[in-house]
Amino acid sequence: MIILENQLKVFFVLVVVILSQFSESAYGEPSVLVQSVQMPAWLQRNSGRQPLAVGMQLENNDRLITGINSRVLLKSADGSSVKLGENATMTISNLSQRRDNQPLFTALLTVTKGAFRFTTAALAKFVPRDITIHVARATIGIRGTDVWGKDGDDKGIVCLIEGNISVTGESNNNFSMDRPLSFYEMPKTLAAKPVDMVDPDQLKKWALETEITKENGATVTNGKWSVVLLKASNQTEALAAYDTWRSAGYTVRIVPIMQDGSYELRISQLPSHSEANSLAKSLTGLLGATAPVAVR
Repeated sequence: MIILENQLKVFFVLVVVILSQFSESAYGEPSVLVQSVQMPAWLQRNSGRQPLAVGMQLENNDRLITGINSRVLLKSADGSSVKLGENATMTISNLSQRRDNQPLFTALLTVTKGAFRFTTAALAKFVPRDITIHVARATIGIRGTDVWGKDGDDKGIVCLIEGNISVTGESNNNFSMDRPLSFYEMPKTLAAKPVDMVDPDQLKKWALETEITKENGATVTNGKWSVVLLKASNQTEALAAYDTWRSAGYTVRIVPIMQDGSYELRISQLPSHSEANSLAKSLTGLLGATAPVAVR
């Protein structure tokens, strides 16, 4: 009995710590940060478009766009994570960390193409939040849960992995989903189907569509490795390559080589030699990168 009481005390202390940290974050911490990017991916802000990069702080009305075989991982101030799969488009709006002078994380995520996953960490479920996700023909109300969804070519899907969500479906049909592995399917040319249970193997396949897996060359915070894409003999050539790669959705930088006055074009923030080497191999032959190499 004493052990149980001590465990409960530790649990509530952790909850208080998380809530206090969120209360502090409501006074200036970034609402949403880009934590990992498997390129190519872009950030569209106002009328400008640039490659999406690790460490970027996202703002209201930012639109994220991913390319072929791309993945993105975002972390929000309430302790949740948002993952995007390839060929996806998502707009973020209604970002706020306070309401009526009280801590409350709010966000509206509008997924108009591709797959996403929204996950709240176990202890962070106690943080006050009001998050809505639009996907396909459904509107999802979230307080703290794990949900996967997709706006595909032929249908939209909402799948509850854990927790509970409120859903507004076709014809303003309101209902709740609270059974793990339940899903709601919305064919593009037919009426939405009743909520059903998904096979666990199918869920694993869906989850892979948004997961950043090893050996795919995703950039991360504090990554120490780089890929040298190409060498340019002069600044004009280097800047031209820089613009080309950035337009293609890759976060690159120019590094001057003092010994011979040349320039290297690099992708940085890779977490390991194996990840950098995997990225180098995958980019060989792309946009003038004839022999990319991993360096530290």
